[in-house]
Amino acid sequence: MSAGGGKKAILAALGANAGIATAKFIGAAITGSASMLAEAVHSVADTSNQGLLLLGQRRAEQEADELHQFGYGRSRYFYSFVVALVLFTLGSIYAVYEGIHKIQHPEDLTSPIVAIAILVIAIGLETFSFMTAVKESRPLKGDASWWRFIRNSRSPELPVVLLEDTGALVGLVLALFGVGLTMITGNAVFDGIGTLCIGVLLGIIAIVLIIEMHSLLIGEGATPGEDRVIRDKLVDGTRIDRVIHLKTQYLGPEELLVAAKVSIVPGLEIAEIAAAINDAEERVRAAVPAARVMYLEPDLYRTEPLDASGSGKSL
Repeated sequence: MSAGGGKKAILAALGANAGIATAKFIGAAITGSASMLAEAVHSVADTSNQGLLLLGQRRAEQEADELHQFGYGRSRYFYSFVVALVLFTLGSIYAVYEGIHKIQHPEDLTSPIVAIAILVIAIGLETFSFMTAVKESRPLKGDASWWRFIRNSRSPELPVVLLEDTGALVGLVLALFGVGLTMITGNAVFDGIGTLCIGVLLGIIAIVLIIEMHSLLIGEGATPGEDRVIRDKLVDGTRIDRVIHLKTQYLGPEELLVAAKVSIVPGLEIAEIAAAINDAEERVRAAVPAARVMYLEPDLYRTEPLDASGSGKSL
């Protein structure tokens, strides 16, 4: 994911959520709707989250220094992880608490038609934000399913925005459901039920994000497709005849570390070995542009099994 593409989706979500949050708070004050208030808090959490994602991108652009010699690319993973925690604590827990309270102590709504109007407008704005995120994600998603894209993406921002916007849209429908049934039946318990459902939904989304961002934060390797391409490009068949072992790790969404031991054809001079290693690096970087940091160790292949350090099968 290019930083520009991700930033466009984040800014669209930021603008939409800021406007929606304001409208929802006004609507909650007028109507007394708990589901409207829960949705307002949800929108505040989403707005804060977009700010955190932008901050993460800014921090990730810092140059590498003596303390962080591989750079600050993982800042994007850290701030995306914080986003998941904010969504869970500020959004989910509050909505669950408010929903239970309103079910136990239902309160009649005033001017519920105002709440309906605001929710309909909010659905329109959230749809715009969601469609922007979908448009930015399609080139990266390819033929994979949306769920696989969220699970396998090494760039955190678009999956976060997609899940947030999906949760926001479903949450708005739930709020509309709660307020609408309260209007029809005159029973304010439905407003509390809608609020509780919003809280549960946000909790599920937050847990999914926490799991995915934690995995990225501690370090994920190349995707299976990238791994196959790297192994293929390391071998030229004339000077490098096989990959003895390979380890990869994403240092940031757009920077992949590749460390490999490759088998050199016996009899080559030092200059020929150096040229073979340099050519292998060029082939890999051309095929997988994210492979910016590479360490290749030349060795000779033998048939003994790998030892615990992975340094077997070599002379």
